[in-house]
Amino acid sequence: MSADPSDKPASTAAPVGLDKGIERLENRRASKEERRAQGVLKGQRVRGWTEKLLTRTLSGIIYVIVIILCLILGVVPTALLLAAMAWLCCSEFFRICRMAGRRPNEIWGLGVALTYPLLVAFCGERILMALTAMLIISISIWYVFNPRANIADVGVSVFGPVYTSFTLSCIVLVRAATPGIGIENALLSLIVIGAMWAEDSMAYLIGSAFGAHKMAPRISPNKSWEGFFGGLVGCLIIWCVGAAFHVCGLSWSLAIICGLCEGVVSVMGDLFESRVKRGVGVKDSGNLLPGHGGLLDRMDSVLFGGTVAYFILLLGGIL
Repeated sequence: MSADPSDKPASTAAPVGLDKGIERLENRRASKEERRAQGVLKGQRVRGWTEKLLTRTLSGIIYVIVIILCLILGVVPTALLLAAMAWLCCSEFFRICRMAGRRPNEIWGLGVALTYPLLVAFCGERILMALTAMLIISISIWYVFNPRANIADVGVSVFGPVYTSFTLSCIVLVRAATPGIGIENALLSLIVIGAMWAEDSMAYLIGSAFGAHKMAPRISPNKSWEGFFGGLVGCLIIWCVGAAFHVCGLSWSLAIICGLCEGVVSVMGDLFESRVKRGVGVKDSGNLLPGHGGLLDRMDSVLFGGTVAYFILLLGGIL
């Protein structure tokens, strides 16, 4: 009597189904291999975005804490920190210039960049003119006796320390207006720098969420008008808080002027540095700050914004 095929053990069908399932998984994995190699899978994008955000946040927190501590500790710690920052920013700027074929005089340029904030802390704002005149004369003499140098090399040699260190010296002058140790003495300088931090943060958040109209797509594709106005609001809020607490006699009208001017000019500083980098085809000025790039990438808005804030406060009778 022959056996009924339906009486075969059910266990023999399980390996066949399992094999088909494994085969389907392998085929599905193989179909994603090209996208996986390109790093465009959803899981890869989420993981990469999270890692970048955490890295950027942690390095940003350390950067902010160091600056705040130096501002609280007084004029000299502030000058020492900004002198080191100016030297690094100038070094990154000269690196970009070399990539463009320029040959800056780095000995004089970096030396003056290191000197500006330190001399300002002890000698006041008059030293700025004297040091700038000395820089121009010394670089001119170097140009006369260096046949390999051209006038473009002279330009970047002078502009580098003025752009990165003369401007940061204005922050030292703001801090020197209220000498002493303590957060109360550092409030005005904290407002100047904090307003730009608030602007950067608000511009990033608003631009990421609502940015639709590009501000300068050929220079900085990620910047939008929505982010610009959001950042401007953030800058104004910090200055208005300073006016509300009457920090150093700051009036509402002067606070609004400072907030608007500093907000606009700091964005121009950001765009200026972006165009310099785009001219040589680099994304970051360096890799000192994980998640941010170089120090110049992080300080570009502070260089211009802090300078215009200093002059407005000076003309407004606060300094």
